Amino acid sequence: MDASNGPVADHDGRSATAPHEPVRLGDRPLLPSEDPFYRPPAGYERAAPGTVLRSRDVQLAFLGVVPQRFTATQLLYRTTDMANNPLTTVTTVLAPAERTEPCPIVSYQCAIDAVAGRCFPSYALRRRARAAGALAQFELLLIAAVLAEGWAVSVPDHGGPHGVFGAPFEPGHCVLDGLRAALNFAPLRLSSTAPIGLWGYSGGGLATAWSAEMYDSYAPELDIVGAVLGSPVGDLGNTYHRLNGKFFSGLPVMVVAALMHSYPEFRAVLERHLTAEGKATLERLATMTTAHAVMRLAKKDMATMLTTSLDEVLDLPEVRHVFDNIRLGTAAPTMPVLIIQAVHDRIISVGDIDQLAQTYALGGTDVTYHRDRFCEHILLHPMSAPMSLRWLRDRFNGRPLDERRARTTWPTLFNPSTYRGMARLAVVSGKVIAGRGVERRPLSELDR
Repeated sequence: MDASNGPVADHDGRSATAPHEPVRLGDRPLLPSEDPFYRPPAGYERAAPGTVLRSRDVQLAFLGVVPQRFTATQLLYRTTDMANNPLTTVTTVLAPAERTEPCPIVSYQCAIDAVAGRCFPSYALRRRARAAGALAQFELLLIAAVLAEGWAVSVPDHGGPHGVFGAPFEPGHCVLDGLRAALNFAPLRLSSTAPIGLWGYSGGGLATAWSAEMYDSYAPELDIVGAVLGSPVGDLGNTYHRLNGKFFSGLPVMVVAALMHSYPEFRAVLERHLTAEGKATLERLATMTTAHAVMRLAKKDMATMLTTSLDEVLDLPEVRHVFDNIRLGTAAPTMPVLIIQAVHDRIISVGDIDQLAQTYALGGTDVTYHRDRFCEHILLHPMSAPMSLRWLRDRFNGRPLDERRARTTWPTLFNPSTYRGMARLAVVSGKVIAGRGVERRPLSELDR
């Protein structure tokens, strides 16, 4: 079958006749740039956002090598880019066999934090994927924890087909349209009345925040009842200055490489001022996983990649426009949000997240802010998972929000409920690592 062909649905967003591929055991997945599945069919632009254009069943594996007993369905769907032009991307959807009806849905945004296709969850999560250093491979443990709750989970390639790490608006479109696609795909048996939650951390938290900000204007028909924003960056411009020349300097360099795709004027300015070595470095990022780029570019000062001073380039109007445009806070989310941030975070400034929480609260958002005084950036992600799952379950069950919404001081490491939840998370993780399957036994019921 020529994967570039196939019917496009009517503008109601449904596509019952879109091509579907069964699981192909033993096949090594192709990179997204080489895989015909990712190519949109002719005329896809006429379809409504969220329309399923193509689908397939795939086998997942921990780190690409430990096959899982649960399979997943991947959906190629129509969405829009940051300028509202037609675009396509893919989400990987897992639905539990044992479920309540309507089955709650979580859109889990991985910390892709790269421009390379091998870091896209739709590739990195698959069996035999060559994606060492892609953070999504480790986040399969948390995706499995969501599934163990008895909830369906959508894992979108929220950077779109070009991996636009750091771009505004577009990640929100990709996430929200991924949920529409999952609801539109009849074989998944998901209900449009199902409560929906959003969850992501770091780069995934940034994408989740864009989804929460854009929800009311872009996809208000979805019943999104809460969003967990784990260390959601807040101000990428400040983060760039904070990390440039430090150990994690590879992250802002990757953001620059990604933004050159989204902002032509920004690209033109940089190409005028980049050295030959600087251009080669940015081009190499197209094949690097997140961990690879961080290690290769540790303590890299972008000033060494330019023919003029870094301050002069940063002061150019085309550059200042981009840094202003990519800052969160354009709209206050209309659903409750849980913001999680480490005070002693070497990557994301707690001051930026303080400001974001205040901006949301002043805009009318119900904000619960966990400002952890003990953990740092990487450790806080798994340590806050029990809290995140418990908070989402409370939203799904319609429980009132905790009146102590600014619980900013008590560290997760000193909370007994964290360890009850972590014990269950360890059981789920052990099953994933051993490839033994995940049965439903909610973490959130065990960590109260």
